[in-house]
Amino acid sequence: MSENETDTGPDPKMLEALICPVTHGRLDYDKEAQELISKKARLAYPIRNGIPIMLQDEARELEDDAP
Repeated sequence: MSENETDTGPDPKMLEALICPVTHGRLDYDKEAQELISKKARLAYPIRNGIPIMLQDEARELEDDAP
């Protein structure tokens, strides 16, 4: 990456194409936490260095009070 480029996170088109590996449902992008959220599975998949880690073992379980 050059000095003038900024890290804008994952490609939005790629995020639209990704689905939850557990439920095969839609994911929501949490830019602040850098996670993809599966509300149905109650899991948050991390995004590391702009790459979504779509492994259930790597996902964080969401709290009951989380959206």
